[in-house]
Amino acid sequence: MGNIKFTNFDNMSLQGLDEDAELIPLLTPEDEEQMNRESLPETLPILPLRNTVLFPGVVIPITAGRDKSINLIKEANNGSKVIGVVSQKDENIENPAAKDINTIGTVARILRVLQMPDGNTTIIIQGKKRFEIDNIVTEEPFITANIKEAFESRPEEDSEEFLAIIESIKELAFRIIRDNPNIPSEATFAIKNIQSNSFLINFVSSNLNLDVADKQKLLQIGDLQERALATLKYMNTELQKLELKNDIQSKVKSDMDQQQREYYLHQQMKTIQEELGGVSYEEEVEEMRQKAKDKKWSKKVKEHFEKEVAKMQRMNPQVAEYSIQRNYLDLFLELPWNEYSKDKFDLKRAEKILDRDHYGLEDVKKRIVEYLAVLKLRNDMKSPILCLYGPPGVGKTSLGKSVAEALGREYVRMSLGGLRDEAEIRGHRKTYIGAMPGRIIQSIKKAATSNPVFILDEIDKLSNSHQGDPSSAMLEVLDPEQNEEFYDNFLEMGYDLSKVMFIATANNLSTIQPALRDRMEIINVTGYTIEEKVEIAKKHLLPKQLKEHGLTGNDLKIGKPQLEKIVEGYTRESGVRTLEKQLAKMVRYAAKNIATEEEYEVKVSNEIVEKVLGPARLERDKYENNDVAGVVTGLAWTSVGGDILFIESILSKGKGAMNITGNLGKVMKESATIAMEYIKSNAEEFDIDPAVFEKYNVHIHVPEGATPKDGPSAGITMLTSLVSLFTQKKVKKSLAMTGEITLRGKVLPVGGIKEKILAAKRARIKEIILCEENRRDIEEIKAEYLKGLTFHYVSDMKEVVEIAVTKQKVKNAKKL
Repeated sequence: MGNIKFTNFDNMSLQGLDEDAELIPLLTPEDEEQMNRESLPETLPILPLRNTVLFPGVVIPITAGRDKSINLIKEANNGSKVIGVVSQKDENIENPAAKDINTIGTVARILRVLQMPDGNTTIIIQGKKRFEIDNIVTEEPFITANIKEAFESRPEEDSEEFLAIIESIKELAFRIIRDNPNIPSEATFAIKNIQSNSFLINFVSSNLNLDVADKQKLLQIGDLQERALATLKYMNTELQKLELKNDIQSKVKSDMDQQQREYYLHQQMKTIQEELGGVSYEEEVEEMRQKAKDKKWSKKVKEHFEKEVAKMQRMNPQVAEYSIQRNYLDLFLELPWNEYSKDKFDLKRAEKILDRDHYGLEDVKKRIVEYLAVLKLRNDMKSPILCLYGPPGVGKTSLGKSVAEALGREYVRMSLGGLRDEAEIRGHRKTYIGAMPGRIIQSIKKAATSNPVFILDEIDKLSNSHQGDPSSAMLEVLDPEQNEEFYDNFLEMGYDLSKVMFIATANNLSTIQPALRDRMEIINVTGYTIEEKVEIAKKHLLPKQLKEHGLTGNDLKIGKPQLEKIVEGYTRESGVRTLEKQLAKMVRYAAKNIATEEEYEVKVSNEIVEKVLGPARLERDKYENNDVAGVVTGLAWTSVGGDILFIESILSKGKGAMNITGNLGKVMKESATIAMEYIKSNAEEFDIDPAVFEKYNVHIHVPEGATPKDGPSAGITMLTSLVSLFTQKKVKKSLAMTGEITLRGKVLPVGGIKEKILAAKRARIKEIILCEENRRDIEEIKAEYLKGLTFHYVSDMKEVVEIAVTKQKVKNAKKL
């Protein structure tokens, strides 16, 4: 090797490059031979490249954006113009250190430096020779390193194997250029004009569609023949990918051409069919008109249909609106306009069906039979709108099915729980994408008659949102004077709902909009007595659960005493849902034993009940004794039925303050204040020393503290509790009471009487104090519910005290 440095390469053909030259000539064998004879400098500035690898002899442009790179280029360009180029191991590293760059790279000469408008510097460099970094000298202001030549072993010039590889590379290169539309065909001339075999290998390697890591592997191969083979392998892979891609594109194109061909053929076939009288859009319209002839339409509806059909005829079948219009007309044809099922007026049969499916519920059954009787006399009567109101699990929803069967009508149920979009009731205008009729019209279409029994489930759980108020939309549905012309936004026509029998169900009337409540006839579906629950369990729930679990009546027998134990000890509700769950547990106990072939008692005993369901838990509503002054039993109404509650009061030394606890509402606290003030103003009549009110503090508590309680019906209970407390006298045994009080000493009536009576019976209460005006409520209750109870009707607080507070002092009475 000579002692000529790279800086003296100007005599080479490539280095005779003028600053204004437009073309950079390819490396000739003479240039390559001259280059291979040159020795490398000991130290070089190192330029790391993010996303490319420089091969010897190859000319590439590099855009430098990093400050270190720009400084290196400026200094090298002003000096020897020779730099070392290496690729980064990770292109995401912004400021690579020595550990982040590959050790094998290419010595390069800067041919030209260009300043770009965006502030970056672009350089054109040509690779010279491979080198290896020996050690890093400095990292600032840019990396410099001691280098050594990476020697390359070359095959003999006349090696037939090597020459065959070179020919294969050229042939594959031509095929890749031909098949890849992104490579200009002029690239073929560049390949043909390359005379140096090593430069051909490097040129092709540099331009392969490979990532930086694969190109770096090629550069690091020291044997030229091995590098040629590796390059050939990558070229083969690239060619296969190209051929596959072109094949797929060809198939897609031919598929698309086939589709277009089929479309034109279909269009021609359609025209021919129309000429021959085959199926066409016109025929579809004609079919609709034929169906319309059988419909029982009014003149107004018929005219509207004809107008809409004519509109569809004028439409182009290819536009989106055509399918919307067709769906609209299909709905029009499917709705049962003026089609009614015939009602069955057999009142005896209706009574049997209602009694068969539901035990109790006398008021509801009576109202349904009354409706049937009137309908029988007047065939054109508008259907009433009933609202079954009561606690959960008493059979409100299932009653609708029985009513439908009794009337011989179709049954439709629509759940309103959580509904908050008005469009669910009224539908969407058909101009919207995905428009559909409201659920009322959809249900009528499903029923296929215009007079079904329509259950509106959970009407008290309708909610408002920014999308409208569905309860307001229900006003038109549930008004007998308006629903003859119920307007659905999708239908754009009034539809007659006056013959539909709407039955709404609700747990709580207070959440129903007043205007909506006014449109319905409220029927109170009260809770069941223990005896009724036992009968329901025996006749309905147990057989149902046995059937659902694959058992028969011979596999499990539960007697009335055991059913009563389950009702009293494991359920506290007005309905029977929890009871059904407990019976399901008992049935599963039998099913498990049968499946595992273990012996068990078919006839269930009390011990088996406790073994399966655990110890009885619900014993709180048992009556407590009257040994303590100030403890009185009251009757309360809850959303799940009646319950008993205890008013407790106690005296402590103080200055006459009164505390009230037990999670009470405002009205209930006011009742306690009224009772206290009334006692103070009438202390002498109750034989109470007025001085007591100044010496003692009074604390009134209503357990359970976690349960919110409110309402005025505990007024007389609080009064009795305070009188008992101040007089230290016993309250009458097995007595409960309910009623509102006033400052004048009057007792006012309260609601929920039946539920309260049932709660009193559950608690083994014997006597009940009520307001005189509640007498009519008692008279409406069946006599069997009242068996074993004595009622005291009062109109004044003094009467309450006379009945409730005895003359006997409590044990350990305080001396006040």
